[in-house]
Amino acid sequence: MGKILSFGELLLRICPDAEGNWIRENNLPFYIGGAELNVATALSLWGMPSAYMTALPKNAMTEQLVAYIGDLGIDHSAVQFQGERVGLYYLHKGKDLKNSSVIYDRKYSSFSTLKTGDVKWEDVFKDVSWFHFSAICPAVSEAAAAVCEEALKEAVARNITVSVDLNYRALLWKYGKEPVEVLPALAKYCTVIMGNIWAAEKMLGIPVPADLSGKENYLEQAEKTSRIIQERFPNCETVANTFRFDEEGGVKYYTTLFTEGKFQVSKQYFAAEIVDKVGSGDCYMAGLIYGLYQGKSIAETLDFATAAAFSKLFVASDATNLKPAEIMEKVKNYEN
Repeated sequence: MGKILSFGELLLRICPDAEGNWIRENNLPFYIGGAELNVATALSLWGMPSAYMTALPKNAMTEQLVAYIGDLGIDHSAVQFQGERVGLYYLHKGKDLKNSSVIYDRKYSSFSTLKTGDVKWEDVFKDVSWFHFSAICPAVSEAAAAVCEEALKEAVARNITVSVDLNYRALLWKYGKEPVEVLPALAKYCTVIMGNIWAAEKMLGIPVPADLSGKENYLEQAEKTSRIIQERFPNCETVANTFRFDEEGGVKYYTTLFTEGKFQVSKQYFAAEIVDKVGSGDCYMAGLIYGLYQGKSIAETLDFATAAAFSKLFVASDATNLKPAEIMEKVKNYEN
């Protein structure tokens, strides 16, 4: 088996405190992340042959960032050096990325200005057997969306497994197209599609009843959505849906997998207090790849991916720092 290549924008998450003390204290914490780098980080930590591709300007700071990626055990030979800036976003620590308090500063970043023809895919895909990207990539710019399609065509031509995370970031879609106008053309190349029923509605046009509520109905809709995805996109073999609810008193989490005509539901977890919501979905995606890449059973894959995502809620950074045994131990007391 070859490398697992994750493709997306490297970001610096700047974390001002909500009270504004960062100004008086001259202290502004940050994390290195980006959805796809979070996936690559987890896979490397778990012993997988993880690789990462992004675009960065060529300067002393990005040399340090690339060295950091290498220190994580991630193959960074496919990183493209071009453009003028690294993407940033600002988010109060612990807040959800979909929260309105997020501030993006990514316009004209090196990644957003990538164009078709810039990348020598025959070199990038050498020894790669799995290609992962997220719906954040085509949201960044119309040019980046075209590069995604170019990459997917090249990957499928080489019989590379393709996975996508349908993570929706409303504040990023600013170039005149709605996600549903872009994502179906990319999803048709994908072997594994992960998201949730509402993301599938927004990005793939698969409707969800407006008054839907309750776990039983959510699960029923997840199965319907999964079947429709496989009908519309015949290359898709596996569909995953995640459910995370911030309820009074804590966070509830469970997920589903649909593959080989079978619909399976994970354990449910609940925690009264968590540390950081950022990167939980990325950790689920990494867990899904981890299981499927190794040929583990669907039950094992679902179990581990769900536990990995839930355990990330207790890690204060964009990516997990927990190994598989630590993950399974961590979630033992949270089954609900």
